[in-house]
Amino acid sequence: EGIRFTQAYAGGAVCTPTRASLMTGKHNGHSPARDNIPHYATYLEEDDVTIAEVLSEAGYRCGGVGKWSLGDAGSVGRATNQGFATWLGYLNQDDAHYYFPEFLDENEGRLELPGNPKSREHYSHHLMFERALEFIRESKDGPFFLYGAFTLPHFSSGSEDPTRLTIPSDAPYSAEDWPQAAKNYAAMVTMLDRDVGKIVQLIDDLGLKERTLIVFTSDNGAWGELPETFRSSGPLRGVKRDLYEGGIRVPFIARQPGMIPVDQKSDEVITLWDMLPTLAELAGGKVPEGIDGHSVTEALRGGSVKVPHEYLYWDYGHCRERYDQAVRLGSWKGIRLGTESAMQLYDLESDPSETTDVAKKYPEVVKEIEKRMEMAVTPSEKYPVGWVYPGRGKK
Repeated sequence: EGIRFTQAYAGGAVCTPTRASLMTGKHNGHSPARDNIPHYATYLEEDDVTIAEVLSEAGYRCGGVGKWSLGDAGSVGRATNQGFATWLGYLNQDDAHYYFPEFLDENEGRLELPGNPKSREHYSHHLMFERALEFIRESKDGPFFLYGAFTLPHFSSGSEDPTRLTIPSDAPYSAEDWPQAAKNYAAMVTMLDRDVGKIVQLIDDLGLKERTLIVFTSDNGAWGELPETFRSSGPLRGVKRDLYEGGIRVPFIARQPGMIPVDQKSDEVITLWDMLPTLAELAGGKVPEGIDGHSVTEALRGGSVKVPHEYLYWDYGHCRERYDQAVRLGSWKGIRLGTESAMQLYDLESDPSETTDVAKKYPEVVKEIEKRMEMAVTPSEKYPVGWVYPGRGKK
């Protein structure tokens, strides 16, 4: 019912950096969140401008559900301090790893769920999904923006051992000869697919079909524990936490009858940090200065990106044992796994699976990519390269 992009990119190889890129329109080298640091109370600061703030100023009611990750309760970075009128879900990324939690963050407070980890009475996705439907119904008479940052099918952790059910039922996969983690994953994907369909149907039932842009995408590549079970990366190399295409190239489907062509595939290169200027243009909002994103409105309409990126940049591991960087320059893709490692170079046009390193054959391209790796990163006291945050061992 819309357009599917085959070369859409996340903001990073893991969740928090991508969410920051999406919200602020900045790539990983400039982003306020460049790594997953569990003990940071906030990533967003007072001067950061989010999609929700831009759209709120343009007259939109903004609501969100799911995983926020960009500011804990009481911090300037919490969702309701960043343009959202309502929020239900997880402010802290670590809390989002539990599907039967003791509480969910709700606006300025909490929705308490006492005893839930043991009783398993309240499945978090169900609560957040119903709140999303409620928000749409409440907002139908005016412009609105819903950020559905659902956590399915993210793995569970801690007391929710993935060898147990992390979903109310693993049907219709109960009889499959798979590990329980694979059954959980398949059941969660099926549930998410069903519920996205319910959101689309509600939009149609409310008569908002032609007036509502719906985007479905992801924050990073496939979970690294089960890539072969479902071939989640397809022909691409790598998984989540990798800067190969399998770690950062993501699904991206957009639908708005009348504006977006039906049943079309696009090879235009777009990124999640392009969403802020794109939505600002569509909503008549003001684009903040100093962002990296470009509007891709024309690409959504089935055409070409009006102002293509000169290059794309990602990194991973600012505060881990290894600092990886990647740059896409045209069809060239350079990857450096650690600051002391040699550059790898791939031609994505002829080798999208990144199987053949041609760095020695094209040293001049390697030099151009190295220049961009250096210029793309703004130094940050919050993310000093080489520092390993507590819990990640020693450098």
